[in-house]
Amino acid sequence: MVRTIPASIHSSLSYYVYLYIDPRNDSIFYVGQGKGGRALTHLKDRSQSDKVSKLDELSKLGLEPRIEILRYGLSQEEALHVEAAAIELLGISELTNQVLGHGFDRKRRTTLEDLVHELSAEEVAIKHSALLINISQLYRHGMSAVELYDATRKSWRVGPRREQIEYAMAVHRGVIREVYQVAAWLPANSTMTALGTTSNILGSEQIGDDIDLGERYEFVGRIAEKSVRKRYLGKSVRHYLTPGSQNPIKYVTAP
Repeated sequence: MVRTIPASIHSSLSYYVYLYIDPRNDSIFYVGQGKGGRALTHLKDRSQSDKVSKLDELSKLGLEPRIEILRYGLSQEEALHVEAAAIELLGISELTNQVLGHGFDRKRRTTLEDLVHELSAEEVAIKHSALLINISQLYRHGMSAVELYDATRKSWRVGPRREQIEYAMAVHRGVIREVYQVAAWLPANSTMTALGTTSNILGSEQIGDDIDLGERYEFVGRIAEKSVRKRYLGKSVRHYLTPGSQNPIKYVTAP
Protein backbone atom coordinates (compact mmCIF):
# COMPACT_ATOMS: atom_id res chain seq x y z
CA MET A 1 0.00 0.00 0.00
CA VAL A 2 1.15 3.54 -0.73
CA ARG A 3 2.11 5.21 2.57
CA THR A 4 2.50 8.77 1.36
CA ILE A 5 1.18 10.83 -1.52
CA PRO A 6 4.13 12.74 -3.01
CA ALA A 7 3.82 16.51 -2.78
CA SER A 8 4.88 16.69 -6.42
CA ILE A 9 1.50 15.31 -7.56
CA HIS A 10 -0.74 17.27 -5.17
CA SER A 11 -1.50 19.93 -7.75
CA SER A 12 -2.42 17.31 -10.35
CA LEU A 13 -4.70 15.53 -7.91
CA SER A 14 -6.27 18.76 -6.66
CA TYR A 15 -9.43 17.80 -4.73
CA TYR A 16 -10.42 14.17 -5.10
CA VAL A 17 -12.97 11.64 -3.86
CA TYR A 18 -11.69 8.33 -2.51
CA LEU A 19 -13.09 4.97 -1.44
CA TYR A 20 -12.00 2.55 1.28
CA ILE A 21 -12.65 -1.02 0.20
CA ASP A 22 -12.68 -4.26 2.21
CA PRO A 23 -10.30 -6.63 0.34
CA ARG A 24 -12.21 -9.67 1.58
CA ASN A 25 -15.32 -8.98 -0.49
CA ASP A 26 -14.56 -5.78 -2.47
CA SER A 27 -17.26 -3.89 -0.57
CA ILE A 28 -16.90 -0.13 -0.16
CA PHE A 29 -17.11 0.86 3.51
CA TYR A 30 -16.09 4.52 3.48
CA VAL A 31 -16.31 7.46 1.07
CA GLY A 32 -14.30 10.63 1.59
CA GLN A 33 -12.98 13.71 -0.15
CA GLY A 34 -10.03 16.02 0.28
CA LYS A 35 -6.68 16.97 -1.15
CA GLY A 36 -3.03 16.23 -0.53
CA GLY A 37 -2.60 13.25 1.77
CA ARG A 38 -6.17 13.26 3.06
CA ALA A 39 -6.94 9.74 1.80
CA LEU A 40 -4.27 8.24 4.08
CA THR A 41 -5.08 10.09 7.31
CA HIS A 42 -7.74 7.55 8.35
CA LEU A 43 -5.09 4.87 8.74
CA LYS A 44 -3.78 6.76 11.79
CA ASP A 45 -7.21 7.59 13.20
CA ARG A 46 -7.74 6.31 16.75
CA SER A 47 -11.15 7.81 17.42
CA GLN A 48 -14.24 5.82 18.38
CA SER A 49 -16.10 5.22 15.12
CA ASP A 50 -17.42 2.48 12.87
CA LYS A 51 -14.71 3.35 10.33
CA VAL A 52 -11.91 2.82 12.84
CA SER A 53 -13.53 -0.41 14.06
CA LYS A 54 -13.53 -1.72 10.49
CA LEU A 55 -9.88 -0.76 10.01
CA ASP A 56 -8.96 -2.46 13.30
CA GLU A 57 -10.86 -5.58 12.22
CA LEU A 58 -8.82 -5.76 9.02
CA SER A 59 -5.57 -5.08 10.82
CA LYS A 60 -6.13 -7.98 13.24
CA LEU A 61 -6.47 -10.26 10.21
CA GLY A 62 -3.24 -8.93 8.72
CA LEU A 63 -5.15 -7.10 6.00
CA GLU A 64 -5.23 -3.53 4.75
CA PRO A 65 -8.04 -1.63 3.04
CA ARG A 66 -7.74 -0.98 -0.67
CA ILE A 67 -7.94 2.73 -1.39
CA GLU A 68 -9.35 3.78 -4.76
CA ILE A 69 -9.76 7.23 -6.26
CA LEU A 70 -13.27 7.76 -7.63
CA ARG A 71 -12.60 11.18 -9.19
CA TYR A 72 -9.70 13.64 -9.04
CA GLY A 73 -8.74 17.03 -10.48
CA LEU A 74 -11.86 18.55 -8.92
CA SER A 75 -12.64 21.84 -7.27
CA GLN A 76 -13.59 21.62 -3.59
CA GLU A 77 -17.25 22.19 -4.45
CA GLU A 78 -17.19 19.47 -7.11
CA ALA A 79 -15.55 17.03 -4.68
CA LEU A 80 -18.23 17.70 -2.07
CA HIS A 81 -20.94 17.05 -4.65
CA VAL A 82 -19.35 13.79 -5.85
CA GLU A 83 -18.81 12.60 -2.27
CA ALA A 84 -22.44 13.29 -1.30
CA ALA A 85 -23.76 11.61 -4.46
CA ALA A 86 -21.60 8.51 -3.92
CA ILE A 87 -22.72 8.16 -0.30
CA GLU A 88 -26.37 8.44 -1.26
CA LEU A 89 -26.05 5.98 -4.13
CA LEU A 90 -24.26 3.39 -2.00
CA GLY A 91 -26.50 4.03 1.03
CA ILE A 92 -25.14 5.40 4.28
CA SER A 93 -26.44 2.33 6.13
CA GLU A 94 -23.94 0.27 4.09
CA LEU A 95 -21.03 2.57 4.96
CA THR A 96 -19.10 3.62 8.04
CA ASN A 97 -19.60 7.31 7.20
CA GLN A 98 -21.49 9.18 9.89
CA VAL A 99 -23.09 11.85 7.68
CA LEU A 100 -24.46 12.13 4.14
CA GLY A 101 -21.59 14.27 2.94
CA HIS A 102 -21.09 17.91 3.83
CA GLY A 103 -23.43 20.64 2.66
CA PHE A 104 -25.49 20.79 -0.52
CA ASP A 105 -28.60 19.52 1.25
CA ARG A 106 -30.89 20.98 -1.42
CA LYS A 107 -29.08 19.10 -4.19
CA ARG A 108 -29.23 15.69 -2.61
CA ARG A 109 -31.15 12.73 -3.94
CA THR A 110 -34.88 13.29 -4.30
CA THR A 111 -37.77 12.28 -6.50
CA LEU A 112 -38.35 14.19 -9.74
CA GLU A 113 -41.81 15.14 -8.46
CA ASP A 114 -40.38 16.63 -5.26
CA LEU A 115 -37.60 18.43 -7.11
CA VAL A 116 -39.98 20.09 -9.57
CA HIS A 117 -42.22 21.12 -6.68
CA GLU A 118 -39.27 22.41 -4.66
CA LEU A 119 -37.68 24.47 -7.42
CA SER A 120 -40.98 26.02 -8.47
CA ALA A 121 -42.18 26.82 -4.92
CA GLU A 122 -42.88 30.52 -4.48
CA GLU A 123 -41.62 32.43 -1.46
CA VAL A 124 -44.11 33.25 1.26
CA ALA A 125 -44.11 35.98 3.91
CA ILE A 126 -44.97 34.50 7.29
CA LYS A 127 -47.64 36.57 9.03
CA HIS A 128 -47.96 34.49 12.21
CA SER A 129 -45.73 33.60 15.15
CA ALA A 130 -44.25 30.40 13.81
CA LEU A 131 -41.58 27.82 14.41
CA LEU A 132 -39.90 26.49 11.28
CA ILE A 133 -38.70 22.95 11.97
CA ASN A 134 -36.24 21.43 9.52
CA ILE A 135 -37.04 17.71 9.37
CA SER A 136 -34.70 16.89 6.50
CA GLN A 137 -33.05 14.08 8.47
CA LEU A 138 -36.42 12.43 9.06
CA TYR A 139 -38.46 13.27 5.97
CA ARG A 140 -39.08 10.76 3.24
CA HIS A 141 -41.28 10.89 0.18
CA GLY A 142 -44.63 9.22 0.74
CA MET A 143 -44.59 9.25 4.55
CA SER A 144 -48.05 9.21 6.13
CA ALA A 145 -49.71 12.23 7.74
CA VAL A 146 -49.23 10.68 11.18
CA GLU A 147 -45.55 9.97 10.54
CA LEU A 148 -45.01 13.53 9.33
CA TYR A 149 -46.74 14.91 12.43
CA ASP A 150 -44.59 12.80 14.77
CA ALA A 151 -41.39 13.70 12.94
CA THR A 152 -42.23 17.39 13.25
CA ARG A 153 -43.44 17.63 16.81
CA LYS A 154 -40.73 15.85 18.77
CA SER A 155 -38.23 16.05 20.23
CA TRP A 156 -36.58 19.46 20.27
CA ARG A 157 -34.41 21.59 22.47
CA VAL A 158 -36.40 24.79 22.66
CA GLY A 159 -36.56 27.51 25.29
CA PRO A 160 -39.33 29.70 26.74
CA ARG A 161 -40.01 31.33 23.38
CA ARG A 162 -41.86 28.15 22.41
CA GLU A 163 -44.85 29.33 24.42
CA GLN A 164 -45.34 32.27 22.03
CA ILE A 165 -45.56 30.02 18.97
CA GLU A 166 -48.92 29.73 17.25
CA TYR A 167 -47.94 27.45 14.37
CA ALA A 168 -45.22 24.84 13.85
CA MET A 169 -44.23 24.24 10.25
CA ALA A 170 -42.56 21.09 8.95
CA VAL A 171 -39.82 22.15 6.53
CA HIS A 172 -37.90 19.93 4.13
CA ARG A 173 -35.39 21.34 1.65
CA GLY A 174 -36.67 24.85 2.32
CA VAL A 175 -40.32 24.07 1.51
CA ILE A 176 -43.21 23.89 4.02
CA ARG A 177 -44.58 20.33 4.01
CA GLU A 178 -47.25 20.78 6.68
CA VAL A 179 -48.57 23.39 9.14
CA TYR A 180 -49.72 22.56 12.67
CA GLN A 181 -51.54 24.72 15.18
CA VAL A 182 -49.74 24.22 18.49
CA ALA A 183 -52.01 23.43 21.45
CA ALA A 184 -49.34 22.84 24.09
CA TRP A 185 -45.69 22.03 24.71
CA LEU A 186 -44.84 19.06 26.91
CA PRO A 187 -41.59 17.51 28.15
CA ALA A 188 -40.15 15.10 25.58
CA ASN A 189 -41.53 11.53 25.67
CA SER A 190 -44.79 12.66 27.29
CA THR A 191 -46.94 11.22 24.51
CA MET A 192 -47.02 8.15 22.28
CA THR A 193 -45.90 8.27 18.65
CA ALA A 194 -46.60 6.23 15.55
CA LEU A 195 -42.87 5.98 14.80
CA GLY A 196 -41.75 4.55 18.13
CA THR A 197 -39.80 6.13 20.96
CA THR A 198 -38.26 9.57 20.74
CA SER A 199 -34.78 8.04 20.64
CA ASN A 200 -35.76 6.18 17.47
CA ILE A 201 -37.16 9.31 15.86
CA LEU A 202 -34.04 11.40 16.41
CA GLY A 203 -31.76 10.67 13.49
CA SER A 204 -29.13 13.04 14.89
CA GLU A 205 -28.70 15.66 17.57
CA GLN A 206 -31.41 18.29 17.35
CA ILE A 207 -30.52 21.72 18.67
CA GLY A 208 -32.60 24.78 19.43
CA ASP A 209 -31.37 28.35 19.63
CA ASP A 210 -32.24 29.82 23.05
CA ILE A 211 -32.08 26.88 25.35
CA ASP A 212 -31.06 25.09 28.47
CA LEU A 213 -29.20 22.20 26.83
CA GLY A 214 -30.72 19.72 29.26
CA GLU A 215 -34.29 20.33 28.11
CA ARG A 216 -36.22 18.75 25.26
CA TYR A 217 -39.84 19.37 24.42
CA GLU A 218 -42.51 18.12 22.06
CA PHE A 219 -45.70 19.83 20.98
CA VAL A 220 -49.21 18.52 20.57
CA GLY A 221 -51.66 20.11 18.19
CA ARG A 222 -53.60 19.63 14.99
CA ILE A 223 -53.32 20.48 11.31
CA ALA A 224 -53.90 24.20 10.87
CA GLU A 225 -57.20 25.61 9.66
CA LYS A 226 -57.81 25.60 5.93
CA SER A 227 -57.02 29.29 5.32
CA VAL A 228 -53.67 29.14 7.12
CA ARG A 229 -52.70 25.87 5.48
CA LYS A 230 -53.60 27.26 2.05
CA ARG A 231 -51.37 30.28 2.65
CA TYR A 232 -48.24 28.33 3.64
CA LEU A 233 -48.37 24.73 2.43
CA GLY A 234 -45.90 24.03 -0.38
CA LYS A 235 -44.36 27.50 -0.17
CA SER A 236 -40.65 28.30 0.09
CA VAL A 237 -39.15 29.67 3.32
CA ARG A 238 -35.54 29.43 2.23
CA HIS A 239 -35.22 33.21 2.60
CA TYR A 240 -35.82 32.79 6.36
CA LEU A 241 -33.13 30.13 6.77
CA THR A 242 -29.41 30.60 7.32
CA PRO A 243 -27.39 28.76 4.62
CA GLY A 244 -25.26 25.99 6.11
CA SER A 245 -26.83 26.25 9.57
CA GLN A 246 -26.99 23.00 11.54
CA ASN A 247 -29.76 24.39 13.74
CA PRO A 248 -33.09 22.79 12.77
CA ILE A 249 -35.14 25.39 14.66
CA LYS A 250 -36.02 28.86 13.37
CA TYR A 251 -38.37 31.23 15.19
CA VAL A 252 -40.36 33.69 13.09
CA THR A 253 -42.12 36.49 14.93
CA ALA A 254 -45.36 37.89 13.57
CA PRO A 255 -44.94 41.42 12.16
